[in-house]
Amino acid sequence: MDTLERLARVMDELAAQASEESRAGMARYGINVTDAFGVSVYELRRMAKGLGTDHELALALWDTGNHEARTLASMVDDPAAVTEAQMDEWAAAFDSWDVCDQVTSNLFDKTTFAYEKVREWSAAESEWVKRAAFATAAALAVQDKTAPDERFLAILELVRREAGDGRNFVKKAVNWALRNIGKRNAALHAAALDTAAAILAAPDALAAADRRDPAARSARWVARDALRELRSDKVLRRF
Repeated sequence: MDTLERLARVMDELAAQASEESRAGMARYGINVTDAFGVSVYELRRMAKGLGTDHELALALWDTGNHEARTLASMVDDPAAVTEAQMDEWAAAFDSWDVCDQVTSNLFDKTTFAYEKVREWSAAESEWVKRAAFATAAALAVQDKTAPDERFLAILELVRREAGDGRNFVKKAVNWALRNIGKRNAALHAAALDTAAAILAAPDALAAADRRDPAARSARWVARDALRELRSDKVLRRF
């Protein structure tokens, strides 16, 4: 069976599970359902398990533009076959937080370009590309078990630099990366606490002149929310 035939079969299976009720529920969580069937991520994982690893099918699924097809693409693609150009193209096409987070944690963090893209995308103008940087970083902190601490210390510098980005999907991903890095081990926990304190100090000084400054508000939220979790008994017991 060639790629187009496999694609048609998968799309038919997705369409057969379409649910307006599920689409409405997704929309309530801020998910873009413009081109979505309303199929749960749990069902997509079941389908991915049956499909196995298939780079060509992943590319074809992505090109449909369909919400579930793109999420499924991240589950069946082969990280070893993914190019930088593909990562840039997919990141530029993100238009929903859940697709961004699924692609970054299912696929991007497992490629050889992951850390480079975190650094590159962290300075992007696009809200979605920038979210992809820090969502990838958050996934790496949990899933790249053998990476040295130096890689995450470098990411903490990016977190500190970008904490003032007040766009909702960016600041939440920056915070997510900070929290995940801080929960990785004792040394990074200490480094994350220092980073949060440094982030907090800068906006507090800025806010003395203007309490409404959006960058200050964003940075304070990123730091304070991270500190709340990183100082919790649950996290402290781990170290």
